[in-house]
Amino acid sequence: MSHWKYKGEILSESPSDMAGFVYMITCMVNKKKYIGRKYFGTRMRKPLTKKQKESGRKRREVIYKDSDWATYTGSSKTLNSDIEKYGKEKFKFEILIMARTKGQVNYLEENIQHKFDVLLSDEYYNDSIGSRRFVMVKFDKLITESIKKLKK
Repeated sequence: MSHWKYKGEILSESPSDMAGFVYMITCMVNKKKYIGRKYFGTRMRKPLTKKQKESGRKRREVIYKDSDWATYTGSSKTLNSDIEKYGKEKFKFEILIMARTKGQVNYLEENIQHKFDVLLSDEYYNDSIGSRRFVMVKFDKLITESIKKLKK
């Protein structure tokens, strides 16, 4: 059973017209959050068998495989460690937005992570944005204040 809420309701099955979603997980104990993305599944092309090739068939069959989205708890080791420590019921799993393509999901995830400044704050479990990893990129107060001024 899924633990993901979308617009206040538990999402029990993946929408057929959506590729995935961007989510926020909030720990109710320490108030830390995690913003990430998850795809509902993948589409793969099954190779043609020898018999199919001999019969003149040219197109490969497209196979859809569901992901583990319904039980997924994020990719952050620190977050998952806290989920184990406090229990899953102490976390809120909410879908912020769904998207129709993987490209849209990727863009929205990174855009939202930047807008929430997930790497600049201790309020977030996130330690990377996209495929780039920023190890220990926590900024001091001077840089944080300068970034806030730039945003205005």
